[in-house]
Amino acid sequence: MSYADKVFIDMCRDIIDHGTSTEGEKVRPRWEDGTPAYTIKKFGVVNRYDLRKEFPALTLRKTAIKSCTDEILWIWQKKSNNIHELNSHIWDSWADEDGSIGKAYGYQMSVKHQYREGMMDQVDRVIYDLKNNPYSRRIMTNIYVHQDLHEMNLYPCAYSMTFNVTKERNSDKLTLNGILNQRSQDVLAANNWNVCQYAVLLHMLAQVCGMQVGEFVHVIADAHIYDRHIPLIEELIGREAYPAPSFWLNPEVKDFYEFTTADVKLENYVTGPQIKNIPIAV
Repeated sequence: MSYADKVFIDMCRDIIDHGTSTEGEKVRPRWEDGTPAYTIKKFGVVNRYDLRKEFPALTLRKTAIKSCTDEILWIWQKKSNNIHELNSHIWDSWADEDGSIGKAYGYQMSVKHQYREGMMDQVDRVIYDLKNNPYSRRIMTNIYVHQDLHEMNLYPCAYSMTFNVTKERNSDKLTLNGILNQRSQDVLAANNWNVCQYAVLLHMLAQVCGMQVGEFVHVIADAHIYDRHIPLIEELIGREAYPAPSFWLNPEVKDFYEFTTADVKLENYVTGPQIKNIPIAV
């Protein structure tokens, strides 16, 4: 069993056994048939993954590493808010007729701000500080911009990354750690997807900044399982699990903006079958 499997199983069991229900309350999401999408939820879930030990991919079912990498590059590298620049269809329900999701996600990463060092967007600022001021406690991004919320087709779920650099004892090697803050998460549909893509992001940033990767901490304010997902979760966490795969990142890439999905892969990745046709609340 991978460590990610254990974290996921324990989290899901805790939500189902000890979470609170929103049934009968006023909720925004709806199922495709128009009925309210209720959840069982836990507040303030915090999961830690040491990326030096293993890559946090579930083996209970397959996480598509190239697809989740494509999405994180869409946001962080392309800084796009248009689904026509994304290879998957996960954002289709929130896009307008031109493919835009409004002033959300990649759009916010592309906005330049004035710093003492000049005009930079959030991604370039992170890379600049990691290379030039790694012990700063201010290396972070935020895409939950209140003044633009009315022009976002979906408010950001994963909205903030905070980076922190440490030095290993008896070593000159710098270690890059990161915290992802997420206001809300559909555990079945998105949990390991988000974990894997931000783990990939940490690996990429560590490599281009001459560091080794360290801990990834995932903070979820509202971790929930939708009512129609509970039987699927129960079946999933009862499956046989396998050892964690090995992660490969192309060592030749030294510029963050040169990474592609061809530069990542999971080796020896043995998994259970995929769950198909998961109902998604919108």
